Amino acid sequence: MRVKALKIPELKLIEPEVFKDERGYFFESFNQKDFKKSLGLDINFVQDNQSKSSLGVIRGLHFQIDPFGQGKLVRVLSGEVFDVAVDLRKNSKTFAKWVGLYLSNENKKQLWIPPGFAHGFMATSKEAIFSYKVTNYYSKKHEVVINPYDKILSISWPENILKHLSLKDSKGISFASL
Repeated sequence: MRVKALKIPELKLIEPEVFKDERGYFFESFNQKDFKKSLGLDINFVQDNQSKSSLGVIRGLHFQIDPFGQGKLVRVLSGEVFDVAVDLRKNSKTFAKWVGLYLSNENKKQLWIPPGFAHGFMATSKEAIFSYKVTNYYSKKHEVVINPYDKILSISWPENILKHLSLKDSKGISFASL
């Protein structure tokens, strides 16, 4: 696997080695030993999650506060999404900055998002099946939602696609209220 640091260096783009032939393809979507060696992190994933979204659905921006902060390893099983991570670490040089990139079943790229980041995505294909591993269990009591249209963050969501938000996400807090 190839690992590339993004403009926020703690965010890592992971590109697995894909073996293709006339039958199709094979790749390891996760290997604990290689993940640890390539990222220098000894991560213990405790839960796998999957969601299905229609074109234009935005999920997020979500995160959990301590002691239930979560690191996430995200990927797309089917379709395509525009994936976003926002730095919430107040002492970071990249505080309030965000990174957005396309993940798809075609490019097979994955994104490592450490604790201290909000995460969201928008389905940019007719439907998208999204999968993610997390380093801590879900806790409704510790969950926080930031409105994905927050003016301070000014995320450049893909244009020319009608967007859909859940009631919970549309009522997310402003970044300034963190």
